[in-house]
Amino acid sequence: MKKLLTSIFLLTISVSLAQDQPADSIMHNEQKMQWFKDAKLGVFIHWGLYAVNGIDESWSFYNGYISHEDYLKQTKGFTAKKYDPQAWADLIERSGAKYSVITSKHHDGFALWDTKYGDFNAVEAAAAKQDVLSPFVSALRQRKLKVGIYFSLPDWSYADYTHFTRDSVRYKAADEPKRWNKYLKYYQGQLKELSDRYNPDLYWFDGDWEHSSQEWQAPKVREMLLDRNPNTILNSRLNDQGDYATPEQGMPITRPENKYWELCLTMNDSWGYQKNDHNYKTTDQVIGIFADVIGNGGNLLLDIGPKGDGSIPEEQVAVLEGLGRWTNKHKEAIYGTRSGIPKEHFYGPTTLSKDKKILYLFVKGNPNGEVVVRGLKNRINRIWVVGEGTKLSHQVIGKVFWSHYPGINYIKVPDHVLDENMTVLAVLLDGEVDLYREDGAVIESN
Repeated sequence: MKKLLTSIFLLTISVSLAQDQPADSIMHNEQKMQWFKDAKLGVFIHWGLYAVNGIDESWSFYNGYISHEDYLKQTKGFTAKKYDPQAWADLIERSGAKYSVITSKHHDGFALWDTKYGDFNAVEAAAAKQDVLSPFVSALRQRKLKVGIYFSLPDWSYADYTHFTRDSVRYKAADEPKRWNKYLKYYQGQLKELSDRYNPDLYWFDGDWEHSSQEWQAPKVREMLLDRNPNTILNSRLNDQGDYATPEQGMPITRPENKYWELCLTMNDSWGYQKNDHNYKTTDQVIGIFADVIGNGGNLLLDIGPKGDGSIPEEQVAVLEGLGRWTNKHKEAIYGTRSGIPKEHFYGPTTLSKDKKILYLFVKGNPNGEVVVRGLKNRINRIWVVGEGTKLSHQVIGKVFWSHYPGINYIKVPDHVLDENMTVLAVLLDGEVDLYREDGAVIESN
């Protein structure tokens, strides 16, 4: 055993050296990512000037759908009169989310906090006349929810930033280094404010495509944020300095290779509030996507877009409430679990307990009396319905004494145990999950 442990340690050291990372750095990264891996569900919040007229956030003026001057007129309608950060945090907690990410500043440069870098913020430039970020962060902390801050690297409204609109670039960074350095000090100064004031658990960067890692000084920014809090997490959109991948809108068809990843998803077709966008996903659809995400080892960051007055649209509240009913009932199959078994073994999402001894089956719709698990070598000790405890029986078909093929498990699922959205079954195994992965053998007789 001692030799085995020594070999494992030496292997860890050699791998970390090959990656130019010390073993203790890898260990620390594993530890700091633990809460993120266990959390499974977060709520994204896009709130800014774009909520006033219900237009595309920042992109509406960038793409020329509206003039920049008219875009800025929305500051008069950003009142936050109905803004209740405690109610926001309560709703997020009830949804089952373990963290939230809010847009402190989108590409338009409008800041939700009272930054000392410029006056384009909710305190000085908008009808709200208040810092709307701080009370929300406090409300999350009170509920022990993790705090995520979205921050746009570009600032299209800032006179010394390179880009303004799709058809108008102010200058190139390489051509005017002094001007570019002025912007670097500006955006990094805002980041330092956010770091010092809120000490976020997670930074959600966006917009890195407009410049290289070197131009953004991305390694320096990472170092600055980690110096303040070595446990803070960065998403993948700080060029090459992120801790996890962030696919957007489209659920990956195959399981991502990244150890840590998060799907960010709108409830309808818009990130921010748009009055005329009624194409909302149903609660069933959101739960189905969520189950697929966690079955593939990821997190879901589900977006809401509050109105300019700070109220959350009823449709969005309803989805979060419905999701919360389901996550609360099935929490043992969600939080702290790991990705499940390959899809050919069960036609639906699955997760595994951390010790890999409980297999959770997510059953979509009515299975008409039974579900099937194929290629499971383990003996099944017990099966129950998650959230209510009803014990279920099963039958093994196709197992013969002369073959190590394990047969097919048919689990009986009566109609009266079905959940209104998605049923979850827990399968207790006799050890760590063990799957038969060979091609079937043909047995012929002469």
